[in-house]
Amino acid sequence: MNLPKPSTDRRPAGGLRAGLKMLAVFVAAEVTLVAASVLVLLPFAVADPTFLEQRRLPVEALLAVLAVPTMLAAMVAVAGTVLFGAGPRQERVRRELAIRWKWRDVRTGLAFGIGGLLVTLPAALIWSSWVGTDQAESAVGEAFTGRQLDVLAAVTAFLIVLFIAPVGEEVIFRGLLWRALEHWQWNRWMIFAITSLAFSFAHLELLRTPLLLVLSIPFGLARMFTGNVLASVVAHQVNNFLPAVTLFLTTTT
Repeated sequence: MNLPKPSTDRRPAGGLRAGLKMLAVFVAAEVTLVAASVLVLLPFAVADPTFLEQRRLPVEALLAVLAVPTMLAAMVAVAGTVLFGAGPRQERVRRELAIRWKWRDVRTGLAFGIGGLLVTLPAALIWSSWVGTDQAESAVGEAFTGRQLDVLAAVTAFLIVLFIAPVGEEVIFRGLLWRALEHWQWNRWMIFAITSLAFSFAHLELLRTPLLLVLSIPFGLARMFTGNVLASVVAHQVNNFLPAVTLFLTTTT
């Protein structure tokens, strides 16, 4: 794959204060993610106090905890950017979170996503053999193991993994956190490294952290070489396509 040059479309940095504000919004989004993951289960716990003891969530709870926390966290990221982002309020979200529609960047994200599979798929196989197949499931895969879903629920899970998760996570990490560090005028490779590490540890799956770090490389490169979060979203969706298809097939057959 012929790599384009790193984007030189750098928006004016707002300095220490602007970076701290965006970092605070990032922390708020992460706190929302964790809190929502717990709170979304409360209605199910009230309706059936035994379901937590059984460690087998109802399908509705699984889908809710898969989608709602990420959506709420992304909404906090966007709302916080509107309120506290630097510069004129007009088009602040587009400017601060680096979200813009360009077919060229979509194609670049697709290229990074497909090219990244040449690294991430072997890395996943190596990691799986290292930890053992019984430990190689992601939290999502483990939650759905042995479950049979109706078509509507399976399609919903597929769409969440393929669309909602990549959009929400990229807005938070390659949009919000990336911009906070840009305001401090950090080197783009340092920003790439820090956002990749943050993304990997934020999943709270310690055993999978090294693999998640490798998986995040194409996302960060797509963001860095285009200056556009849309490219990293597309690269992330390419990465999530096979897991989404696998999830759909294993829960409907």
